[in-house]
Amino acid sequence: MRTLGGFCCFLLQYVAVSVVVLSNGCAATTDHIPSVPTHNMSHKERNELKEEARDMFYHAYEAYMEKAYPADELMPLSCTGRYRGVTPSRGDLDDVLGNFSMTLVDTLDTLVILGDLEEFERAVKLVIKDVKFDNDIVVSVFETNIRMVGGLLSAHILAEYVQKQADVMLWYRGELLEMAKDLGYRLLPAFNTSTGIPHARVNLKHGMKVESLRHSRETCTACAGTILLEFAALSRLSGEPIFEAKAHAAMDALWKMRHRSSDLMGTVLNVHSGDWIRRESGVGAGIDSYYEYCLKSYILLGDERYLARFNRHYNAIMKYISQGPMLLDVQMHRPHTKTRNFMDALLAFWPGLQVLSGDLKPAVQTHEMLYQVMQMHTFIPEAFTYDFQVHWGQHHLRPEFIESTYFLYRATGDHYYLQVGKKALKALQKHAKVPCGYAAVNDVRTGKHEDRMDSYVLSETFKYLYLLFSDPSDLLLNIENFIFTTEAHLLPLTLGQLGNHTFNIKEHEEGNMLDFMRSCPSPNKLFPETVRRPLRDLVTGVCPRISSAKRLRAADFQASNADHLRTVYDMGITMVSLGEGKVQLLHSFYNAKSPEDAERGLIFMQEMVELSKSNAIPKTQLQEVSFQRGGEELQVLKAGPSHFGPELTGDMSLSQRAVFATPSKVCNSLRNGNELKGKIAILERGDCTFVDKARRVQTAGSVAAIVYDNMPNTSIDNQQMFAMSGDGRDDVKIPVVFLFTKEAEVLLAAIRADPSLEITLRAVKELGDLQSSEAANMDTKAHSQTKTDSARTSSSSSSEMKSNKP
Repeated sequence: MRTLGGFCCFLLQYVAVSVVVLSNGCAATTDHIPSVPTHNMSHKERNELKEEARDMFYHAYEAYMEKAYPADELMPLSCTGRYRGVTPSRGDLDDVLGNFSMTLVDTLDTLVILGDLEEFERAVKLVIKDVKFDNDIVVSVFETNIRMVGGLLSAHILAEYVQKQADVMLWYRGELLEMAKDLGYRLLPAFNTSTGIPHARVNLKHGMKVESLRHSRETCTACAGTILLEFAALSRLSGEPIFEAKAHAAMDALWKMRHRSSDLMGTVLNVHSGDWIRRESGVGAGIDSYYEYCLKSYILLGDERYLARFNRHYNAIMKYISQGPMLLDVQMHRPHTKTRNFMDALLAFWPGLQVLSGDLKPAVQTHEMLYQVMQMHTFIPEAFTYDFQVHWGQHHLRPEFIESTYFLYRATGDHYYLQVGKKALKALQKHAKVPCGYAAVNDVRTGKHEDRMDSYVLSETFKYLYLLFSDPSDLLLNIENFIFTTEAHLLPLTLGQLGNHTFNIKEHEEGNMLDFMRSCPSPNKLFPETVRRPLRDLVTGVCPRISSAKRLRAADFQASNADHLRTVYDMGITMVSLGEGKVQLLHSFYNAKSPEDAERGLIFMQEMVELSKSNAIPKTQLQEVSFQRGGEELQVLKAGPSHFGPELTGDMSLSQRAVFATPSKVCNSLRNGNELKGKIAILERGDCTFVDKARRVQTAGSVAAIVYDNMPNTSIDNQQMFAMSGDGRDDVKIPVVFLFTKEAEVLLAAIRADPSLEITLRAVKELGDLQSSEAANMDTKAHSQTKTDSARTSSSSSSEMKSNKP
């Protein structure tokens, strides 16, 4: 960013923004920064994009109906349907499925938005004929409510609407409402807790009376706090108040659990005791739609207590969590303490909610930051670090960013947001479209697809794209008369007049006038471009500005790799051994091969310091897995440790036969639990957390577990070793170790050849083995020398083995 005194560049380090002045100059020239036209989009182009969004919907919808229906979801790469209990399990991810044609139910109201009443009528008839809920299946209460109950209610409301407005579907007599009521009653057993906060899961046929739910106790804040809109609508349309009453009780219980000093909420809680299990507070995963429903419950129901609650929470978020355009998680009870070094994609809904609350300036700022992250990676990754690098690379075609883009356009009329929507639409067309619909992206860095198309792609993503490019006169209904649920289902504002089962805030809890006083800037006086301009270089102009594809990242660096050593040498970095496994890195601009290499070196040194900070984890010792077959020599395989369960140290060892667990990933009930008793369990990485796998085999009676990698060609010789992370609970009592693929292939082949083979687990015998591991105990002392007289920085830190979740 240009200043009168020279060129300044912003480098993001965690939360703080440090200014580094380089005498060689690194001006954020416009040549390297993608620009978006800010001129008004022509009516012709906007109409073409609207029709393209319509075509995208039908490409996915017809693929689902032809290849997958009546399954819950389409698998777009396999061109088949995903059925619970038939398709290979994905663990807890499958709790969204109930074998009740979820994608069709979730999509019904989108057909009305598109004006396709003929297909809407056909789809409603199919749902009435085919969809049943008397299934012996455990489902997510939250997902079933927002997708199924919300989908049925919205379709019922719109069916009655088109009866009156278009004189069609005259045969319809409220069948969808009856189905919603049936499903609502099947969810009610989950609310039978001492707090009134519902369980996370329920069996559609047997309620909570199944073995798998006997120990149910945890739920997330969003799971418990995203019920009221649908349940209130169900009560007011059916005349049965129990649904709304239960939802209000859950919201009341959650409000009492906020931290009274900070007014923040945690993310995971115990439904029986009301104790917080995870106290991290943010606006993303695990908590997002709770805040959304606080505000929207006031809008739909007119209950002022929800406005008061939202404003208290909102003020706390803007005080503690909002850091300029970024939203950083903190501890609810220590709100000045940050809890993680990344943001997740679900927080992209927040600017849209800020628009709804009338606070437009921060909405513009956060949206602009997210948009630049999208431009940097084509899609917004599932999680990204504070310096906008990929943390989790998946992109599941989520709607939240497009939703916020739509609401910002409606609030400001700024055609910039039409251009943003166009870029999102074209990215989906180019990188996600496949012959059978649209496939999620497994990693935004590689563009590899995943055999997944969630129902919300049709219910939300394409709906918001179509609405963004539509003129109000294009629609059969007046959107201003409806509110969108978190799943983008339409509920009419007239529901608030059908009978209020809520209470005045003065009767129910103490209120404060400050809870209702908010500044709502007029969009007529807001010029978003002036807000966006200072942020334009936040991501694309991060300086030094070197193509990520052309440089070595600290996280990928291996001291044994000759190419890596040559690369860091070209960047002006020299390595000095300090003994005891410690290495000192020295960086100088003068020693670099070129100015561009010097800038790459500066980034590398900064990343190395940040990496060593983020990897400040408990010390653990590298493990080994050994065995000996017949007269053959002893095989010793190096293995990674875990941060849960007992650690094998010194002369400690454990020897026993090994048994393959079934299913191999152990993300649901074991089918060979009896065979694992007293044995070492062999498990595959993936689909659920390491510690959950360990708990399941421990319950089956295993004495230890070996987890093997599910990625091809990985080896301790070509990967950073890492320690498997836990979740803070100390309930795993068996040792658990990790093998990369190459080492695992040796072990698995030996076990298959001799099932009676005895396996031994122990710590590495010699300290030298530990020191030779690339990521273990490297003490990095980084000294960066710039060309300015005083801009010399130095820091030292120690990085242990990298800790990863699957």
